[in-house]
Amino acid sequence: MAHKVTLIPGDGIGPEIAQAARRVIDATGVPIEWEVVEAGEALIEEFGTPLPQYVLESIKKNGVALKGPLTTPVGKGFRSVNVTLRQELDLFANVRPARSLPGVTSRYENIDLVVVRENTEDLYAGIEHNVGKDAAESIKIITRAASERICRHAFELARNQGRKKVTAVHKANIMKLSDGLFLSCARKIAEEYPDIEFEDMIVDAMCMKLVQSPENYDVLVMPNLYGDIVSDLCAGLVGGLGVAPGANIGHEAAVFEPVHGSAPKHAGKNRVNPLAILLSGILMLQHLNQHQEAENIMQAVTAVLEEKKKLTYDLGGSASTSEMADAIIEKLPK
Repeated sequence: MAHKVTLIPGDGIGPEIAQAARRVIDATGVPIEWEVVEAGEALIEEFGTPLPQYVLESIKKNGVALKGPLTTPVGKGFRSVNVTLRQELDLFANVRPARSLPGVTSRYENIDLVVVRENTEDLYAGIEHNVGKDAAESIKIITRAASERICRHAFELARNQGRKKVTAVHKANIMKLSDGLFLSCARKIAEEYPDIEFEDMIVDAMCMKLVQSPENYDVLVMPNLYGDIVSDLCAGLVGGLGVAPGANIGHEAAVFEPVHGSAPKHAGKNRVNPLAILLSGILMLQHLNQHQEAENIMQAVTAVLEEKKKLTYDLGGSASTSEMADAIIEKLPK
């Protein structure tokens, strides 16, 4: 039986990298029936929103989506489509692996850690208002239910992947009520997993230690805003956002997406590497229990990176997006 998957090409470079990922995934022979739906800036004039209701309905119906990057204006304009998707579909767990890849330039080697980020509340939810003409106020909301849920997800991920340690990241020394609640929830959930080492770390110290000794960390779990920042730091440890995949997981649906943005200046030029969305596609295949196909793509990606003949400019080569996808397909088992 074919898996029905919503495909959202996205803005900017989204359509070309999404097409590359789709071709690679299809070349594995995995039975996927794609339902392509459009979202993003181009739809605002027609629908009055970058996220028409039919996009949400498609994801709810299929339960799984692969999404290209969508533009979010800075300091003005429409609300983040990504935030809206996460809240509307209750995609409470944002999972961002950071893993060293052969041939990808980085200051570090042998990095293999995962950021598990609460995805529905905290300051990142964007609940804010003006206070007169000269001030603005954002509201930070941390709840017991959301904190326990994300911490349990982090420990389950660690156990399922054979990982040894979970680190809860917070600022409870200053925000004693909100982050204090998150930390107390993490400690409570940790007691249910005696087989997994637990520690907690203040977020600023965590950033320093990730730069100094990232090999000491395994699974990091944290509230929404810290997760957004720390996951980009972790992407920097392994080569940047161009190789950073992401998954948004809920009980009823899951959306897989690259961490990077839509890069409009590169749109339509067929020149950006498709690895972030392709690695997100690997996470999607694992979610669908298509583990052999996921592993086949990972081995093909590794072979192309090690060979260094068909890499895009941002990876040190001169190949196009589609040529790099072709090279990965060529390395798949026949």
